[in-house]
Amino acid sequence: MASPSDRAPLAEQVEELLAADGPLTVVAAGDPVLRGGIEPYDGQLDPGLFARFVEALRVTMHAAPGVGLAAPQVGVPLRIAVVEDPAPVSDEVRVARGRVPQPFRVLVNPSYEPVGPGRAAFFEGCLSVPGWQAVVARHTEVRLRALDEGGRSVDEVFAGWPARIVQHETDHLDGTLYLDLAEPRSLSSNEAVAERWAQPVPDAAAKALGFQLPD
Repeated sequence: MASPSDRAPLAEQVEELLAADGPLTVVAAGDPVLRGGIEPYDGQLDPGLFARFVEALRVTMHAAPGVGLAAPQVGVPLRIAVVEDPAPVSDEVRVARGRVPQPFRVLVNPSYEPVGPGRAAFFEGCLSVPGWQAVVARHTEVRLRALDEGGRSVDEVFAGWPARIVQHETDHLDGTLYLDLAEPRSLSSNEAVAERWAQPVPDAAAKALGFQLPD
């Protein structure tokens, strides 16, 4: 457990963040908080403050908009993330990417491991890298272990796009950005993705930009 002296600065930081109304500010790549010093959550915030912080993460994620947000992305170095995906996509995209609606979830101290050898590559973006997307090959199925907002154990297998969200947000808590894992030649502005690479799968981008997709 964190000592009282360790708890106080983080609690004070979160209280200060929550003092302003509305969504929190999402920090961008280059801020050291995204790259390390992220502590396991073990009660650094009292229950009321924790609940308020989780709600602020939810509001900020919706406002961005995004399908996940990790505490370091708002400057708080704790292993807490939220995810939610209404999956407003066409049937073609849903089938190609395995993107199905996901309810709002709080992930505390999450970790994942691959289930099987399958990998799939798709364009991916990040609220902390605004304006850009790149193709990332990720496990198609993962086993997530975490705690929920009530301290209950979560042990669940995710597949398709939900598995991608779990990996992306958990990676944030390990100081990893999606660009660390991306195919460099695929890096494209949001405008280029919308105009050129909006297909359900990135085959055309791979051919035109000169990179390999996993078999």
